[in-house]
Amino acid sequence: MSGAVGIDEGFYSRQLYVLGHEAMGRMSTANVLVAGMRGLGVEIAKDVILSGVRSVTVQDDQHTQWTDLSSQFFLKECHLGQNRALCSLQQLTALNPHVQVLAYTQPLDTDFLLQFQVVVLTNSSLDDQKRFGELCHSRGIQFIVADTKGLCGQLFCDFGECFEVLDSDGVTPASVMIQHISKENPGLVICTDDKKHGLNKGSKVVFSEVQGMTELNNSQPVEINVCGPYSFSINDTSSFSDYIRGGVATEVKQPKPLREALQDHSLLVMNDWGKERRHKTLHLAFQALHGFVKTQQRLPQCWCQSDADSLLAAVRELNKVAQLEQLDEAVVRSLSYTARGDLAPVNAFIGSVAAQEVIKACSGKFTPLQQWMYFDALECLPEDKDQAAPSSFFRYDGQIAVFGSDFQEKLMMQNYFVVGAGAIGCELLKNFALVGLGAGEDGKITVTDMDFIEKSNLNRQFLFRSQDIGKSKSEVAAVAVREMNPQMNVVAHQNRLDTNSEEVYNYNFFKGLHGVAAALDNVEARVYLDGLCIKYQKSMLEGGTLGSKGHTLVVVPHLTASYGPVKSNSSGDIPLCTLKNFPHRIEHTLQWARDQFEGLFKHVPENVNQFLSDAEFVERTLTHGDAEALETLEGVWRSQVNMEAGGTRPQSWEDCVSWARHKWETLFNNDIRQLLHCFPEGEVTSTGLPFWSGSKRCPHPLDFDPNIATHLDYVVAASNLYGQIYNIKGRRDRNSIKKILEGVHVPIFTPNSSVKIHTSDKEMEEEKVMGSNDAVSDSRSDDDSNFHMDYIVAASNLRAENYYIPAADRHQSKRIAGRIIPAIATTTAAVAGLMCLELYKLVQGHQNISSYRSAFINLAVQYFVLSQPCPPPHFEVSLPHQTSQSEPVRV
Repeated sequence: MSGAVGIDEGFYSRQLYVLGHEAMGRMSTANVLVAGMRGLGVEIAKDVILSGVRSVTVQDDQHTQWTDLSSQFFLKECHLGQNRALCSLQQLTALNPHVQVLAYTQPLDTDFLLQFQVVVLTNSSLDDQKRFGELCHSRGIQFIVADTKGLCGQLFCDFGECFEVLDSDGVTPASVMIQHISKENPGLVICTDDKKHGLNKGSKVVFSEVQGMTELNNSQPVEINVCGPYSFSINDTSSFSDYIRGGVATEVKQPKPLREALQDHSLLVMNDWGKERRHKTLHLAFQALHGFVKTQQRLPQCWCQSDADSLLAAVRELNKVAQLEQLDEAVVRSLSYTARGDLAPVNAFIGSVAAQEVIKACSGKFTPLQQWMYFDALECLPEDKDQAAPSSFFRYDGQIAVFGSDFQEKLMMQNYFVVGAGAIGCELLKNFALVGLGAGEDGKITVTDMDFIEKSNLNRQFLFRSQDIGKSKSEVAAVAVREMNPQMNVVAHQNRLDTNSEEVYNYNFFKGLHGVAAALDNVEARVYLDGLCIKYQKSMLEGGTLGSKGHTLVVVPHLTASYGPVKSNSSGDIPLCTLKNFPHRIEHTLQWARDQFEGLFKHVPENVNQFLSDAEFVERTLTHGDAEALETLEGVWRSQVNMEAGGTRPQSWEDCVSWARHKWETLFNNDIRQLLHCFPEGEVTSTGLPFWSGSKRCPHPLDFDPNIATHLDYVVAASNLYGQIYNIKGRRDRNSIKKILEGVHVPIFTPNSSVKIHTSDKEMEEEKVMGSNDAVSDSRSDDDSNFHMDYIVAASNLRAENYYIPAADRHQSKRIAGRIIPAIATTTAAVAGLMCLELYKLVQGHQNISSYRSAFINLAVQYFVLSQPCPPPHFEVSLPHQTSQSEPVRV
């Protein structure tokens, strides 16, 4: 990948919707060093390689040990005694064919570091952190330190004083329609009331398409002051021309140096509220731990009281300078007790956050960490606080150092159900293999996913490789997990979890489960699974992502609230009259284009096929009402009659081009002229107000010009799609299509005064005008080779031109039209890590709700909210035959 032009959109499709082409282009020039290939280092390297930098060099001068296998997912027993970086190289290289991956087995030195734009140190000494940190700071190299010890983690970033944040949060710039602009100082901008503007004080906007007060159009970005959800003020407009109508205000994001970004206090958010004192103490405790290792040449012994006393004494000494008001001495002791631990879930979380910082360093996208972050999950420790000395299970020694061997045996006996083997599912299964969930003789993991692997999955579903494309996700994931840990007992299903699979996932199935992990991509499926867990009294781990944002939820029977029913949300629905006649956003024109695609190239062919194969089709259609039946049957008839006889059935490629040209004229000229005939530009309502105002944008018809790319794009796509219906071979040669168009006769259109155009959905319902706002669920709009997206993009942008709406490029059109959820590997790994920390608590049987955590995170701005789950609702009911003196029963 040699820049934005060379981005493999098929591979990076979901990530591109998070980072964008420009950021991805900058990343493609970056060389990254990740030092240390234990569990934390390999997690960072994995996520950075998947993200698409130019090269990643993994460094480690140490050999594989048994404890590495508890969290290093690319190391196996056969690698014991061999260099960790070399043993990981092959698997890391296979993650992304666009990234060069190299291994370095010598100790770090100054000259070697100067080759890189970003340097990441893991499991490093404090002396090395200071020495190399100073070097990187002086040479403009972005420097990151990541470390984990047991259930605690640490992260530090230094991107220098000249680093520019090109986009602080990654949120799509707001774009608002204007209702009115006053002539005063300051000028007041009133937005249409269909959508809140979403701007903040100090935001900057540019204006376009303002009629009358044209001085605002194409001016420099203007800083705004928020007056309300639908209004804001700008600079002095008293000397400007009178405002007439229209206009769009679009937010502008401008680069700012890191020093300025760090002064933005809205970005300073604590993680895990209530732990501020604990994390300030950890800042000293990690320094003290480095000192302990330097003098003792070892980490503190597991659950050793004397070592904990020594570490606490060192922290107290450091606090003489730091002057913290109060130390959290319990956290110092816990760090000492568990410092030898190496836990996959903690590495997954800290590693993914560190990898996101690498992406920020390479791309300038999102706000870097304000230098220090500490994380702990000490609430995972046993509630009874009685910890026996650990014995060895070899592979799981890094985990046993924290929880003990009895807990390890309990983990291995678990029977878990994983629903979904996509991005989160892959990360969960990786973590389960490392911790040994279900790896015992009586343990088992059942994973179900009905989907098959596609190229776009490879960027974040890291258990899959290019040779797996077309294969079952669950089966490939099961094989990959057993490769990581041969002890794993994994059963793969290809079932959709719904009412049709109730015979499989019934009482007997759930009876044998200890818990469920939901790795689903839609709310309805989560709600259905949640209902099953309530019915069968099983705990559930749930997580989801949206770009850099993620959430986790743990559901414990009788202790926490459940996931709950589907929340009604109609705010995203677009009124049909808006789609049909009055669009004012690109989302409206894209949905209209989808509906056009569905009607022209899906519904009519389906109706014809049913007519030819189903003897009851006509009788069934007549029951749908006269208007719909007439439209359907007329479409079927016309599709079977040649064009010469008044039908629409083409006989040649030339006929397909002619049909497409006539359809262009109908949609982008004739229909608009008819609308303007019914509602002329100067039309006023019954109350005397302008009809074309607010969200109603007055359109204009387009005149076809084959030399305008968008015009010809529509004809090329429509004619090829039409030809596919009738098995007529299409063409892509634009010059030959232009030649055919020269001979196409387009009749003159005359508006009809008897046509009624509805101005509201209520009118349409009253007259039973049928319409569709369904998604093109099977149109494969992510396939660039079949003309589906060509048609939708061209049709949408032509209609946008009709209504003076700014066009959307192909990439953005695909995201909006395909309702594609942005995704990136870092968020997925972070969410899975947090879910598995809750797993530790579930397996131990924690009964204190304060031990559990629900999480909401945004890696773009280092936003972490870890909070106690909500308790279940309680109800008071009266039992039958109660007397008036009986007390109600609380349940």
